[in-house]
Amino acid sequence: MKIDNIVAEPQLRIKNLHLKHENPIKPEIDLISLFSGCGGMDLGFKKSGFNIKWANDNDRLACETYKNNISNHIVHADITEIDYSSIPDADVVIGGFPCQDFSLLWQRGGINTDRGNLYKNFVDIVSLKNPLMFIAENVKGILTANKKQAIKQIISDFSKTGAIGYNTTPYLINFADYGAPQLRQRVLIIGIRKDIHDYFDIPSPTHSIDNYVTSKQALENVENVKYNNEHQKIQPNTIEKLKLIPPGGNFTDIPKDSPHYVKGMISHVYRRLHPDKPSTTIIAAGGGGTWGYHYKEPRPLTNRERARLFGYPDDFIFEGTITEVRRQIGNSVPPAGILPIANHIKLFLEKVKTDVYKSEKSRWAI
Repeated sequence: MKIDNIVAEPQLRIKNLHLKHENPIKPEIDLISLFSGCGGMDLGFKKSGFNIKWANDNDRLACETYKNNISNHIVHADITEIDYSSIPDADVVIGGFPCQDFSLLWQRGGINTDRGNLYKNFVDIVSLKNPLMFIAENVKGILTANKKQAIKQIISDFSKTGAIGYNTTPYLINFADYGAPQLRQRVLIIGIRKDIHDYFDIPSPTHSIDNYVTSKQALENVENVKYNNEHQKIQPNTIEKLKLIPPGGNFTDIPKDSPHYVKGMISHVYRRLHPDKPSTTIIAAGGGGTWGYHYKEPRPLTNRERARLFGYPDDFIFEGTITEVRRQIGNSVPPAGILPIANHIKLFLEKVKTDVYKSEKSRWAI
């Protein structure tokens, strides 16, 4: 199977889908969510009007966050131990299967690890439920993991699953292009059931370098938010390091003759926001130096500031310690960035379901 036609930079290939409905009553689109985390992806789809019937994650605190902010339909359990027959049917399945084994930041095992193989549970549930469509999110590194064999295997497995199979396409996107105040490149693996002949393509970007949402815009008045806004304690020498780094810079800006210079770091260490640009990628794990740092003050970002850079609303309250909340946010999909894509998918599925209804109605009329 050739997968060299990975769709990248969709703004270079604009072919939007313009959908009109003769029937003013739009069908409800049911959704189930896998590897849901704290609910960033689900929040975008919920705001778009999808009916989320069921969700699952193995992180207890992430499930508490999800339950308190989205719905109590989330099930806290290991997906490998769930009875799939208890999962409701749905029109679409979404989720971000674990990505650490595909990440460019860490040594990658890809599909040769237990975590890397959890995508197969996603495949099995799609096979059982036969949704009209699925959307799986993962890191950019999935495209090159295992010498590019991982993505080929994943696409092959999704394409062959279910009663009919799925036309499966990986799209490389940047969520900043869809309104998130963060330069966050991710892969969306989207499958359309093979008996659906309507054309689908990822929507054109809503933003570009000329009108990206900036860090300064995202953090406006954030100091007034009560929840998840605690400041982390940092060492005095860390403060002195940050004072030597300009907005938008990182540890490489520290003079080599400075006592605060440390040799051999990677570029995302001591990275400060630039007020006039989106944030660089906010990560979930890592020690001091990887937390993301304010453009004006020599300090780490608070979790509320991190949440703002994903597009979470201020009344979305995260459960857990500062470290646990940071992990939930950093592992999530930016709600602000997925929303335009969810809106586009909803239009597509409404048309598909309407056409199916019309076809069945015509058949019974004969």
